[in-house]
Amino acid sequence: MNFLSRVQNIFKVEELKNRIFFTLALLTVYRIGCHIPTPGINGEELSKFLTQNAGAFMGFFDMFSGGALSRVTIFALGIMPYISASIIMQLLTVVIPSIGKLAKEGEAGRKKIVKYTRYGTVLISAVQSFGIAAGLEKMQNGLFVQNPGIAFKLITMITLTSGTAFIMWLGEQITERGIGNGISLIIFAGIVARFPNAIISTIRLVQAGELNLFFVVFLVAMMVAVVAAIILLERGQRKIPVQYAKRVVGRKVYGGQSTHLPLKINTAGVIPPIFASSIIMFPATVAGFIEIPWVQTIAKQLSPGTVFYTLLYVGMIFFFAYFYTAIVFNPVDIADNLKKYGGFIPGIRPGQKTSEYLYRVLSRLTFVGAIYLAIVCVIPEVLIRKFNVPFYFGGTSLLIAVGVALDTVSQIESHLVTRSYEGFLKKGRLRGRKS
Repeated sequence: MNFLSRVQNIFKVEELKNRIFFTLALLTVYRIGCHIPTPGINGEELSKFLTQNAGAFMGFFDMFSGGALSRVTIFALGIMPYISASIIMQLLTVVIPSIGKLAKEGEAGRKKIVKYTRYGTVLISAVQSFGIAAGLEKMQNGLFVQNPGIAFKLITMITLTSGTAFIMWLGEQITERGIGNGISLIIFAGIVARFPNAIISTIRLVQAGELNLFFVVFLVAMMVAVVAAIILLERGQRKIPVQYAKRVVGRKVYGGQSTHLPLKINTAGVIPPIFASSIIMFPATVAGFIEIPWVQTIAKQLSPGTVFYTLLYVGMIFFFAYFYTAIVFNPVDIADNLKKYGGFIPGIRPGQKTSEYLYRVLSRLTFVGAIYLAIVCVIPEVLIRKFNVPFYFGGTSLLIAVGVALDTVSQIESHLVTRSYEGFLKKGRLRGRKS
C-alpha cells in the first residue's frame, strides 16, 4: 500500500474525517479573525510603524500571534495570556496545597482548574490590553489613535480581551471535538501562515543584493538539518526493560512476559520554549508601549538577540523542561504500579529503589532534552539575526511547527490503527487487531 492509499484511509473513518474537517474549520475562523482590525486605531499606519521600528521583539511576538499584533487586529494578544495563566496555575498546584488537591481529584478537580485558568486568562488579557491602549495613545503623540481617552481604552480592552477569550474557546473546542491539541495547533497555524511572506521577503533580499545566494542555500540546508534533528530527538526513547513475574490463579498461569518502559528524551515536548517565551513576553509587552526611559531599557533587554534575553530564555527552558516532566511523569507512581502488578526492572529492587532508579534516568534524559531544546531554539536564531535573515525561520518556530505536526500525525495514526486500518506513516509499522 503506497502513501496515497494510506492517506485515503483517513476519509474512510467517518469520525476521524469529521474531526479533521472540524479542526480545519476552526483554524480558518482563527485566521480570519487575525485580519479583523481593532476599532479606533489607524491600523495601516501603525502596522507600518511597528514593522519598521519594533525589530526583534515584534517579530518574536508576531510569530505566536500569527501576524495579528503587527496588524493590531482583534486577535493581537494571541493565545499567550492563556498560556501564561496555565503556567501560573501549574505553579500554584505545587505551591498551594488546596490547588494541588484539586489536581488529584480527577475530572472534577480538572474542571475547576480549567475554570480558574480561564479567569486568569481574562485578567492577564485585560492588563496587557490596557497597557497596549495606553501606550498607543502616547506613541507619536497619539497619531495612531483616532479618539484617545477612556472610551478608547475601554473599547481596546474589551476587544482584545474578547479576542483572546474567543481564541481560548477555539482551542478547547479543537482539543475536545477535533484532532490534536487545540492551543498548540493555533500557534502552529500562526507560524505556518507566516512562512510564505518569509519566503517572499527572502527572495526580495536576494534580488536586492542584501543576501548572498550561497548563504540562502546554507540557510535552507540548516533548516533541513534542524528539522531532521527535531524529528530524531522528539522520537528518541530510552527503553527500560521490565519483567513481570509469573502468577498462578487457579489452574492458569499469568505474567512472565518481558516488556519495556519507554522514556522519551524530551518528555516535555514543545512546552518549555512556549512557556519560556510567554513568561518573557508578558512584561516585555507592557514595557514596550510605555515611553519611560528605564521601562524602555527593560523592554530592550527582554528583546530577542540580547545577551540577557538569551540567558534568561535558556534558563527558563531548562526550568520548564524539568517542571513539566515532573508533572506528567511521576517515578513513585510508576514504581508502585509496577510492584502492584508484579513487574520489576531486572537488577533493581521493586518499590523505592525502582522509583529512585527511574528518577535518576529521567533526570539525565531531561538534561539532554533541555540542552537539545536550548540549542535548537537559540543557535539558529543567533546565526540568522547575525546575517539579517527574516525572523520567521528561527529554531523556536521550527521546533513548535515540527513538534505539533508530529503529535497531530501520531493522533491520526492512533485513530487509524485502532480501527484496523494501515498506519498513516509507514506500511506495517503499526497494525490494528482484526475484528
